[in-house]
Amino acid sequence: MKAVFIVFSQTNIERIEYMLDRLEIRGFTFWEEVQGCGTIKGEPHRGTHTWPEMNSAVITIVEDEKIPEILQAVKKLGIRFDGVGARAFVWNIEASV
Repeated sequence: MKAVFIVFSQTNIERIEYMLDRLEIRGFTFWEEVQGCGTIKGEPHRGTHTWPEMNSAVITIVEDEKIPEILQAVKKLGIRFDGVGARAFVWNIEASV
């Protein structure tokens, strides 16, 4: 099993929800207000007067076979909405209860 952590501009929350539904991913956790700055083209998202935008994030634990589909969907979102896209990070889950 793998954990997938996706960080995205709040403007894309409905698109991320749609993606999870379309990929039949039922178990996940959302964080609605996440501050940060992307490493490639990103500007700060801090919820301040200077940097008013905010990010959101979602984490899900899925079978290994789902990873290519998820990454492809996030990549397409990032390309389509350059500058307000999404980034995904994957790591192994060794155990769960």
